[in-house]
Amino acid sequence: MKKLLTAAVLLAAGLVAYSQGTVNFNNRVTASGIDAKIIDESGAGLAGTDWLAQLYFAPGANAAESSLTAVALPPVNFRTGAAAGYVAVGAAGERILAGVVAGADATVQIRAWNVAAGATYEIASAAANGIFGKSNTVNVKTGGAGIPPGPAADIVGLQGFTVHPVPEPTTIALGLLGAGLLFLRRRK
Repeated sequence: MKKLLTAAVLLAAGLVAYSQGTVNFNNRVTASGIDAKIIDESGAGLAGTDWLAQLYFAPGANAAESSLTAVALPPVNFRTGAAAGYVAVGAAGERILAGVVAGADATVQIRAWNVAAGATYEIASAAANGIFGKSNTVNVKTGGAGIPPGPAADIVGLQGFTVHPVPEPTTIALGLLGAGLLFLRRRK
């Protein structure tokens, strides 16, 4: 009996020591008041397999946006129809934030992009034809603490956002040329 009790205590201690913080990667959770729809410039919700979304995070509250990294799981597509604009993770929205202890603070952000520009947000945001955007950063106290582990934390405070295309280099050049001409005209 002592061996069984000792094994149970060691197992519980191991679970607590190695537990990772979890977050519910959903941008619509009615029970928590989250309705952060992601739209394009026309106001339509992103829909289907043409779009991807990824959860980014960093340990601690108020982490710099530049320190955020993508969670280990691959990006997800968006729902369609009346649910367009919401990520298609369903009930399996729990994401483990590696290196963040369960119950600890983390900074999270959702980033979205058009698949035609690349497989990752970083590629799409650098591509000439990229259409991408990102949410506000949100501080969360991660879930997963306790025995048994608690539920993943909802991203309360998440706000919807609009994706925008990367301006074409010729558009930027024309804009700079126009600004220069206005400056020269004003000097005369």
